[in-house]
Amino acid sequence: MPLSIAHLGPSGTYTEMAALVCAELLDAAEPAQLCPYPSIVQAIASVAEQQSQLAVVPVENSIEGGVGVTLDTVWQLNRLQIQQALVLPISHALISCAETIEQIQTVYSHPQALAQCQGWLTQHLPKAQLVPANSTTESLQYLKQDPTAAAIASQRAAQIYHLPVLAYPVNDHPDNCTRFWVLSLAKSNAGSHTSLAFSLPANRPGGLMSALQVFAQRDLNLSRIESRPSKRSLGDYLFFVDIEASLQSIEVQAAIQELEQYSETLKLFGSYSIKFAELAPVTP
Repeated sequence: MPLSIAHLGPSGTYTEMAALVCAELLDAAEPAQLCPYPSIVQAIASVAEQQSQLAVVPVENSIEGGVGVTLDTVWQLNRLQIQQALVLPISHALISCAETIEQIQTVYSHPQALAQCQGWLTQHLPKAQLVPANSTTESLQYLKQDPTAAAIASQRAAQIYHLPVLAYPVNDHPDNCTRFWVLSLAKSNAGSHTSLAFSLPANRPGGLMSALQVFAQRDLNLSRIESRPSKRSLGDYLFFVDIEASLQSIEVQAAIQELEQYSETLKLFGSYSIKFAELAPVTP
């Protein structure tokens, strides 16, 4: 049976691109089977429920920061482990059947993509209504029916759905990139980075500092710290941490052992390497 890789669909999303890169890295005897899902939550849950073997999901954008739904779901489904991190460049296109930009009244896309193009949209389409969608490609199928509508997605998506690109690139920053996690149920203890999350037993002065000092005292660098609401009460948070070291490191093992003393709940998401991928150019 080919390896199944869940991702946010439909076809043409940036997450599908990351899933294709993941499939290439696997170098399996049979081509992997890509399985699109209508939401990030469903893609992750498919692995937890053993419907898919891997899930590729976005976790952080260089402009808009962390993808909250990914972090929240991985915390809730705590059996999942990170096998690999993939960093992909993200370059958005304005796709529409309109003859000119001035005709556009509505722009659809994923909220992250709309936010990454906010400056361009304010300058070129200040009166257009911005409508969030589940993915960058969800609304493309409706563009041929409405010449006043547009979507922000990839050039590859425009090619897949045979739609014209009205403007490119439209993201505000040229160095826009997104980090994706490759998740599975298999244990992952080796790699250059380790991810974990924890909650504190009480909201008290110095509580978070005491927890984070376990890494500083062992000269372990944290490449990311992010808080998310615990959803239990206002002001109660979870803390997601990336360490630039492996779970196999004696220093990391000692830090985690001490961190347990300061944490109410501690969850380890595994160790992994980070791959910086280049996307193939889209031919006209």
